[in-house]
Amino acid sequence: MHLGEALSFSFNALRANRVRTFLTALGLVIGNASVILVVTISMTGRDYILEQIEGIGSNMVYASTTVGPQSAGAQVEADFVKMSDVRAVRQELAGRIAAATGVETSFDRLAIDGREQDITVIGSDEYYHPVRNLVMLAGRPLDSSDVALSQKVALVTERLAKRMFGGQEPAVGKMVKLHGLDFTVIGTFKEKVESFGLSELAQETVLIPITVMRYFVPVEQIDPLYVQARRAEDVPLVTQEVQQILDSRHRSGARYLVQNLTAILDAAKKIALVLSLVLVLVSAIALVISGIGIMNIMLVTVTERTREIGVRMAVGASRRDILDQFLLEAVLISVSGGAVGIVLGVAIPLAVRYLTDFAIPISTLSIAVAFAVSCVVGLVFGLLPANRAAHLNPTEALRYE
Repeated sequence: MHLGEALSFSFNALRANRVRTFLTALGLVIGNASVILVVTISMTGRDYILEQIEGIGSNMVYASTTVGPQSAGAQVEADFVKMSDVRAVRQELAGRIAAATGVETSFDRLAIDGREQDITVIGSDEYYHPVRNLVMLAGRPLDSSDVALSQKVALVTERLAKRMFGGQEPAVGKMVKLHGLDFTVIGTFKEKVESFGLSELAQETVLIPITVMRYFVPVEQIDPLYVQARRAEDVPLVTQEVQQILDSRHRSGARYLVQNLTAILDAAKKIALVLSLVLVLVSAIALVISGIGIMNIMLVTVTERTREIGVRMAVGASRRDILDQFLLEAVLISVSGGAVGIVLGVAIPLAVRYLTDFAIPISTLSIAVAFAVSCVVGLVFGLLPANRAAHLNPTEALRYE
């Protein structure tokens, strides 16, 4: 029997029981759509998490002083990271880093909404904006002349600008009084990714040149020191070298914590991978259950068509022809159901992308795997019923009512 003839027989047999065929294939539709959607959701979640972590700062290394419980006051002050350390990092790692900057922090009170409120004041230089991935909302960032000339200029966070001046644009050019001095607001900004107060930036923060900040703090203390590596693969080496530079420039008892985001990124990738595997496993169970459903229905079909099988054998059909036909019917059910499931699984992310402009990745690998699994399910779970049909005794089959 030719393939075209077998396909025609199989198609006609499935069409004769449309509702049964549809319900049998429905499991494959749901299973394949689940595989694609699960992988899509997992990839979207992974990309979002990685984007949020990377948004804190590209290829960032950060360092701070770890104060021991038995350190004396003068020793502690000498152990603090200084701007001279920042300059040393810039000079010694010039070929491997894009920028290095330091942050000093103090606090002051400002009149907001008719009452005084504590705010965070940080001092840094022109490299702070690119290293910390800040987003300018209005005005301009600090530049080298602001730092070199100790200009009394300031940038304020988005929320502080809104509360004090009613918006971002209106804030530019206004005056704020910090530690008794008037500062001109030259810009407003926000973090690209919200750190929820876990960094030096609070929701209500004022940024001024670090050369001006020195007049307001009794002891120079850079906390943290930020370093941006040129390439992602340089981050581990830059982390080690920053540690070595700080250790070499201070006494042997000083302790410095130098970290990077690589460990967090790796952990996020591993979590996303494990989550994907678990979800795909759940979807695979749905596909196996669908395969069992196909096998069950095909066994019923073989029983119902026993007399037909006997007639076909009597007129010359070989056992191989019977095997091929019933196996082909099982594959047709699984492949058609799988194809509909793939279309559905791809259509939903595309619709969301079209309606919301939200970038949702669609894995071509998941589509290929889903289709391959559909074929395998049809072959594996259709083999037992097809083999049973092929081994029926023609004489007994003809007598079957």
